[in-house]
Amino acid sequence: MAALGGAPKLIALDIDGTLLESGCPISGRVVAAVRAAVAAGSHVVVTTGRTVLTTRPVLRELGLIEGHALCSNGAVQIDVARGEPVAVELFDPAPAVGALRALFPEMIFAAERVGVGIWATGHSPGEYSIGDFQLVDHHVLSSKPTPRLNGWWPGGDVAEMVRQLDSLVVPETSWVHGEFGPWLTVSRRGVSKGWALERLRCALGVDASATLAIGDGFNDREMLRWAAHSVAMTGSPDDVLAMADEVTGHVTEDGVATVLERWF
Repeated sequence: MAALGGAPKLIALDIDGTLLESGCPISGRVVAAVRAAVAAGSHVVVTTGRTVLTTRPVLRELGLIEGHALCSNGAVQIDVARGEPVAVELFDPAPAVGALRALFPEMIFAAERVGVGIWATGHSPGEYSIGDFQLVDHHVLSSKPTPRLNGWWPGGDVAEMVRQLDSLVVPETSWVHGEFGPWLTVSRRGVSKGWALERLRCALGVDASATLAIGDGFNDREMLRWAAHSVAMTGSPDDVLAMADEVTGHVTEDGVATVLERWF
């Protein structure tokens, strides 16, 4: 894009670790940069692993009142103006729950109920302060399709979890593990941030060469591969840093704004 002299027309931005530090507000500089991009006519698409319910406050903080956002790692697309889902990619969580329980009997599961809240088999790190949170058993949790199944292995080690996951085969599903602990997220096979962004790009008629993505986590890898220009945040895992076209400043250094201010 820089070589062509044009600004990006479709901008995908992760939330946690990218737009903001989890639990903290977005900096004024980043908000101003995002709003400038929107004012210039670019499509700014918040693209996150968060649920619809926990994404809405971020959209309000950014001042986004129309357009699109992608939640649950691309499994849920929402219309920003209405704040409601317009496309949801569901899968049956039962096979994944059964296979993961065989590997990790202590694993705690949480299944998203779109626009409602969470069904969980136990308490795990993190807050479910928005929406309905219900403790259920494995049978109830597995009884309804979901766009996203989270698993947390209490007392487990992330490297050991990843090693054991090499033997995990669950038809029609795929998974990604977290960066900072024994977490994983399961979704319908083929669904990712990159997959959802490509579908949206085609619908919007944006040229592939005019796409930009900024992220920091393992669930951002497909998004970074998708973009014509990919940017990783300082502090991202080495695998993520290695695949990005560029590395910008840490979230506490307004790395997103540093990139966007080149054009806006």
